[in-house]
Amino acid sequence: MTQPLQLGLAVAIVAVAGGTPRVVTVRSGFTVPEAHRRGDEPLPHRDALPGAPFDPERFRTLQDGVRAVAEGLSGLALRYVEQLYTFGDRHRDPHELFGGARSVVVGYLALVRDGPLGGDASAEWRDLYEHFPWEDWRDHRPPLLDGVIAPALAAWIASSPDEGTRLRRAERARMAFGLDGADWDMERVLERYELLYEAGLVVESFRDRDLAARMDPAAQVGGPMPRALGRPMARDGRRILATALERLRGKLRYRPIVFELLPPAFTLHQLQLVVEALSGERLHKQNFRRLMISGGFVEPTGRYESQTGGRPAELYRFRRQAIHERTSAGALPSADG
Repeated sequence: MTQPLQLGLAVAIVAVAGGTPRVVTVRSGFTVPEAHRRGDEPLPHRDALPGAPFDPERFRTLQDGVRAVAEGLSGLALRYVEQLYTFGDRHRDPHELFGGARSVVVGYLALVRDGPLGGDASAEWRDLYEHFPWEDWRDHRPPLLDGVIAPALAAWIASSPDEGTRLRRAERARMAFGLDGADWDMERVLERYELLYEAGLVVESFRDRDLAARMDPAAQVGGPMPRALGRPMARDGRRILATALERLRGKLRYRPIVFELLPPAFTLHQLQLVVEALSGERLHKQNFRRLMISGGFVEPTGRYESQTGGRPAELYRFRRQAIHERTSAGALPSADG
């Protein structure tokens, strides 16, 4: 008998408030069915990305559907929408373990200007780095890396069944997390999350194995619940969100999409805060300003912001022509000049 298939939509709605990158979450309603409960259930992970099954009778395109779903749940008008990837791993939706349809979801990234949420009563803003605390390097190298992640990965590497596996694991960990003198690559967001999941170091890994074991009493989950490395999400929400953040960081280098997160007129300081918030890195102030102006990304409005507590700051606007003039230009100067 062919297993039923359900096509769904999920969207990472991202904004920046001050210097904080934020993502919209809603409440997941999943609970383990009564017949499969053991009385020791952990609290379910309720943070989920806005999403819903795709209704082909209602929507002509997937993007029409994702806009309607996301705007209905968040109450926000989406500015920039981009398809990320199709997520279809078996049991990505735990309902499948208990007789539900196989779930395939098309993930999207959407950018909005920060504002109050409406729509679904459970919708709320979350600091994006609550889910990925190891990704925020703006103030310093996250202590979590050396205090928790590096030792845990070392133990995982040492537990390899053979020398070849040990070498592969060690190289992947070194490149993903900048260990043993390797450079930190801000764009390896998904690779880092997947490595933590494979190593059993995020709660989702333990949770997914635990749920699967309920359907096979002979299966053993093994090992203690890992320390919470970041805020977990329902289903594979963090995997989709990691994909969205990686896509955002990659596009910072060649497409000026950050302007979708700003008001029509903004200061260069506000612009720099947004870029730093998404990249997770501090930028050299003068180099950044010089690149934005001389590169033709912004132009002065002739107006000034007076609410700065000091000398009024000049207001700029995005030059739309820059999209065509600088299709391959970098948008991020180096942090040290």
